[in-house]
Amino acid sequence: MRVPGFIDRAVLHLAAGNGGNGVASVHREKFKPLGGPDGGNGGRGGDVVLTVDPNVHTLLDFHHHPHQRAGNGKQGAGSHRNGADGVDLQLRVPDGTVVLDEQGEVMADLIGAGTRFVAAHGGRGGLGNAALASTRRKAPGFALLGEPGDVRDVVLELKSVADVGLVGYPSAGKSSLIAALSAARPKIADYPFTTLVPNLGVVEAGDTTFTVADVPGLIPGAAQGRGLGLEFLRHVERCAVLLHVLDCATLEPGRDPISDLDAIETELAQYRGTFGELLAKPRLVALSKVDVPEAQDLAALVRPELEARGMRVFEISAVSRAGLRELAFALAEVVLADRASRPAPEPTRIVLQPRAVGEPGFNVIPDPQEDGSFVVRGDKPERWVRQTDFSNDEAVGYLADRLARLGVEDELKRSGAQAGAAVTIGDVTFDWEPTGGIDEAEYLPTRRGEDERLAESSRTRAQERLAAKRARRAPTTADDWTEDAQ
Repeated sequence: MRVPGFIDRAVLHLAAGNGGNGVASVHREKFKPLGGPDGGNGGRGGDVVLTVDPNVHTLLDFHHHPHQRAGNGKQGAGSHRNGADGVDLQLRVPDGTVVLDEQGEVMADLIGAGTRFVAAHGGRGGLGNAALASTRRKAPGFALLGEPGDVRDVVLELKSVADVGLVGYPSAGKSSLIAALSAARPKIADYPFTTLVPNLGVVEAGDTTFTVADVPGLIPGAAQGRGLGLEFLRHVERCAVLLHVLDCATLEPGRDPISDLDAIETELAQYRGTFGELLAKPRLVALSKVDVPEAQDLAALVRPELEARGMRVFEISAVSRAGLRELAFALAEVVLADRASRPAPEPTRIVLQPRAVGEPGFNVIPDPQEDGSFVVRGDKPERWVRQTDFSNDEAVGYLADRLARLGVEDELKRSGAQAGAAVTIGDVTFDWEPTGGIDEAEYLPTRRGEDERLAESSRTRAQERLAAKRARRAPTTADDWTEDAQ
């Protein structure tokens, strides 16, 4: 099957890089038995970045290669060696590319060379045990896992950045006109649908330079999928002015400039684009092929009716170049007026939106699918769960402490959760056992990779040990003070 050389719409399946895992390691060296933790952090996953390149004019590469993946971050290592960051994937797109999500919402409108948009963010690397060490947890026997990168589908649509859009029936003379006005050399022939892809040309009128887009011809019923024109009308959405090119020399029965204009206006009215209605734009009329005597007579006949509709009319010929200068300066006048009416671009600003005081950053809701179960939603809890190695008891205990300090357990109690209730955080569901968490000052070190609180008997022994330590540290009677002083 032959694939066309021009593609202006593509669906991309993007996968950003995963973050590398942190490492649990203890420094080992002769004569240094207590070297301490030295596990490095994992590297950041690579981003998928769309960048406007003026040398790219089509989305053809993405038609052939829709699956794009950035590099993964590397795992950390001992001796405080952090893993390498994943390589960002730079995808070059044409100027005027619009990025849509799966629901059709606009995510970015990429205009201007060098404009960048991060379409998929790489995952953060996990912390090694050197970064997790504290005054009480001197040598953690665990590290955090790297976060997965974003996986999403996006739709790229190319909407050419042109000032003037040429619309009209097939073989109305649009390609000849753009070739006569500019240095563009589109294919020109005497049969319909010669133009299969949009053509762009640069026109100079005095001190004004503007671009003109020629799209494939429209026919009645294009809104229902007939012909080629409606598929490419997205390329005139950004135009400041539309130019109706009406064929005054057509030999088809039942056609004349007035009926052609009405049919094209009907199709334009039915088009719904991202940047507003096409009929809201200024529109001029060019009566083409007036070098033919019969066409010149027809143009003189229909011109008064078109002007009565409030349209500026120009009689032109791409062969004899009659009327082209006047048309070019008229288009330049409208383009300049549109440019002057646009607000000046504002400098890029970074908007900071700090969280309100006392806002927990998560919420607990009953699970709609199962009575007595709950779902915890929030960036921090979900990220902490993704970073936890559930095969390591000490890492699970560390997660329980973090959730308790964040207030998740208190909120579950207020929501009516009972011991043993199923609680879902992210992709993990577990039976909730209230622990209350611990302060760093109360942490009881255990063997690396283990946490005694996860077993009932071990929890009892740990509580007894903690009570004994507190009793030794804090005498409560005068006799105890005297006895300690002696």
